[in-house]
Amino acid sequence: MLNTKIIGNKIAEARKRITISQAQLAKRLFISSQAVGKWERGESMPDIITLNRLADILEVDLNYFSENVQSDAIETIAVEPLVKQSAESDKQKKKHSWDMSHGNWKDADLSGLKNLHEKFSSSNMQHCLFIGSDMSGLLLKSNNVDSCDFSSSDISNSRIQNSNLINNLFKDCILKETAFSSSNISSCDFSGADFTAATFQKGNNVEGCTFSGSNFNGSSIHGSNFANNVFNDCSMKEFEFLGSNIMGCDFTAADFTDAAFKSGGIQNNQMTNAVWNRSSFNAMQIVDIVFEGTLEDCSFENCSFKKVTFRNATLINNFFKIKNKRLKGITFIDCTVDKLTYAFLKNGKADLNGITVLTT
Repeated sequence: MLNTKIIGNKIAEARKRITISQAQLAKRLFISSQAVGKWERGESMPDIITLNRLADILEVDLNYFSENVQSDAIETIAVEPLVKQSAESDKQKKKHSWDMSHGNWKDADLSGLKNLHEKFSSSNMQHCLFIGSDMSGLLLKSNNVDSCDFSSSDISNSRIQNSNLINNLFKDCILKETAFSSSNISSCDFSGADFTAATFQKGNNVEGCTFSGSNFNGSSIHGSNFANNVFNDCSMKEFEFLGSNIMGCDFTAADFTDAAFKSGGIQNNQMTNAVWNRSSFNAMQIVDIVFEGTLEDCSFENCSFKKVTFRNATLINNFFKIKNKRLKGITFIDCTVDKLTYAFLKNGKADLNGITVLTT
C-alpha cells in the first residue's frame, strides 16, 4: 500500500531538487498550492492520474513514489562529482515492478497512461477506463474485468489467464502475440483489433463477442470453444484452429487463405462471401455449413459432413478424401468444379447432382 506521509516526503524532495515552489508545481498541475501543501504534509494523496503527471513534472519514474523505492536515489546536493551524478541518473532510470494486483478498481480513469504493463493479477476491475493506454506485456491472472474500456490501447505481448472478461470494449486495440488461456470472454467488442500471432490456448470459452474487421493473421485457437461471435470482414490468413469447436459464428467476408482446421468441429456458422484459398480441413466435424464463392487449392481429409452445402460455388484443385468411407452429407447446388476436383468427389462416391464440370 502507498503511505501518504512517505508519498508527501517524496513529492517535497523531488520538487526541491528541481527548485520549484509549491505554487509553481500547483500551477503546472492546474490545482491549488494548498493541495500540494496537504500532499507534502501527508494529509492527503494525489490519485494515480495525478501521480503520473507528477512523475513527468518532477522528472522521476512513477515507481519513485512506491514505499519500496528509496528516496535517497535522488540527491539534492549539486556539488557531487559528475561521475556520481551520472550514476544516480542511471539509478533513476531503472524500472521497478509496479504491482497493482489484488485490488478493487472501480470507475478509475487510467486513459492515456503509459507503462501500465505491470501486474494487475487477481484484481476486480469494473467500469474503468484505459483508453489509449500502453499496457503491453500486461499480466491478467484470475481477474474479473467487467464493463471496462480499453479502446485503442496497446495490449500486445500480454498474458490473460484464468480470467473473466465481460462486457468490455477492446476496439482498435493492439493484441499482437497476446496469449489467452483458460479464460471466459463474453459480450466483449474487439472490432478492428490486431490479433496478429495471438494465441487462444487450451480452455478458453468465447461467446457473444464482436471481432469485425480484426486481423487474426498467423494466430491460433487451441482447445477452445467459440460460440455466437461475429468475425465479419476479418483477415484470418494462416490462422490455425486445432482441437476447437466453433459454433453459431458469423464469418461473412472473412479471408481464410492458408488457414488450417484440424481435429475439431465447426457447426452452424455463417460463411457468406468468405475467401477459401489453400485452406485445409483435417479430421473435422463439419455440420450445417454453406460454402459459397470460389474454393481453390483447398483440402478436406478424413472429415465428417452433415448438412453441408456447396451453393453457387466454384471448386478448383480441391482434394476430398475420407478413408474407407463415402463422402456423405454433402449437397451441391449450382456448382462448377474442375476435372481434378470432380475426380476426387466421384472417387469418394459423393452425390454429384448440382455439379457442372469445367471443360477448360
